[in-house]
Amino acid sequence: MTEQPATARERAIEAYEEARDSLGDGGRQVRDSLAEAPLIALAGGIAAGAIIAALLPRTERETQLVRPTAKRVRETAKAAYDAARETGSTKLEEAGISRDRGKATLQSLIDGIADAARASAGAAYDAARAKD
Repeated sequence: MTEQPATARERAIEAYEEARDSLGDGGRQVRDSLAEAPLIALAGGIAAGAIIAALLPRTERETQLVRPTAKRVRETAKAAYDAARETGSTKLEEAGISRDRGKATLQSLIDGIADAARASAGAAYDAARAKD
């Protein structure tokens, strides 16, 4: 009789090995099909790995190893976002585009549309009166 696995990770590895060992002809056919479409196989492998990783509890050692990297990634992403936002704002200001100017332009556009609608309605009314 085999000894019981001590951790969830060992149980997952054991389950994977048992599933792999139990593959018959059908499994070989699936593997052959996946060999013809390696990107699908890669995507499936990544998805399966992510699922397994999400289900397994993180050890204290993993937490200690991942925390600095996660912090560095978070700080880098924030710095990239801030730089992109600042550069975008600067470029918009250089082009003369600002929030206030955008509001004024939009209001001018709305006023122009309203004036055009009034003039069109007046012209249609005058044309209809002239036909009577």
